[in-house]
Amino acid sequence: MATLATDLTRFRSKAVNDPASISDDAAWTAVMARDRTMDGRFVTGVFTTGIYCRPSCAARHPKRENVRFFATGAEARAAGLRSCKRCAPDDVNREEIALERAYALLRDAEEAPSLEMLAEAAGYSPHHFHRLFKRATGVTPAAYYRTLRARRAEAALAENERITDAIYDAGYSGPARFYADAKGRLGMTPSAWRDGGRGETIRWATAPTELGTMLVAATDKGICRLSFDEDESELHRRFPKARIEPGGPDMANLLRRTVDAVNAPEKPHDLPLDVRGTAFQEAVWRELMRIPAGETRSYAQIAAAVGKPKAVRAAGTANGDNNVAVLIPCHRVIRTDGSLGGYAYGLERKAKLLKKEGWGS
Repeated sequence: MATLATDLTRFRSKAVNDPASISDDAAWTAVMARDRTMDGRFVTGVFTTGIYCRPSCAARHPKRENVRFFATGAEARAAGLRSCKRCAPDDVNREEIALERAYALLRDAEEAPSLEMLAEAAGYSPHHFHRLFKRATGVTPAAYYRTLRARRAEAALAENERITDAIYDAGYSGPARFYADAKGRLGMTPSAWRDGGRGETIRWATAPTELGTMLVAATDKGICRLSFDEDESELHRRFPKARIEPGGPDMANLLRRTVDAVNAPEKPHDLPLDVRGTAFQEAVWRELMRIPAGETRSYAQIAAAVGKPKAVRAAGTANGDNNVAVLIPCHRVIRTDGSLGGYAYGLERKAKLLKKEGWGS
């Protein structure tokens, strides 16, 4: 099974052999941002100090006129430079090899490997390996393994008529473990994955907000749809096999909190969400949640942050596939040229949200 991290490693390997795959301007932008996702794609040679560094090196930034970019450390050394002792750029390949060993172990494991077992395979101490893995993937090894197993389950569910067969095909020891994972990650039951929300009850309500009339729909786990200018018919289209009904008094508190969150998007919220997508979509949505209020990111930056720097268009599509407007802040993504780009509920709303959050002020 291909993984996000494997794809990233392959892309980096290609870039090392193809220096033209990244421009000097893009490399300099990565250096100024200390972008860890660029480590391994090139090294930064600083001729006033005689050293070369990773793009993410924490040392003081050099002047642009003193910098030259090299595809590999070997090329930098051939130009008379030496490796930076602070960021150890030549260790990047060692880290990637270590991570590949860990990914392989996680992919093939029937039960979640211990942190100690993974660290031993990678050749690092448990503490150092845990930091390295989370920096590379954004999640812990245990969470990564749960995601892998859930993806196997999704594939198995698509191929098996019997859910029990799919559970064992995915590597679960039994239904209890599978349902425990599904409850924590997916909200909807396994049957609902394949069948338009069959067996789920989704309650909905509308309310006025400063952005217009808002539709909120929720399962027992959390909000599965937040939109504007929509009605119940959209829920029937998205969840054709679910039971759709108006929310009663039990939904009043959730609706009030959601209105407060939409009217004050600059404030963090703790509203429960029940959303899921492909691994790539979920990675994009996690990055959206990490954008601070008052800041924006480009589609290219989001693609790079999830380890798919060439998938800018796919990142834009995943951004647009967000089912819970405002709560997952897809409005904080704009075009590289600084223009707003698109927004499902109109650019006027997008501009108003960004203004509320203090962007551009």
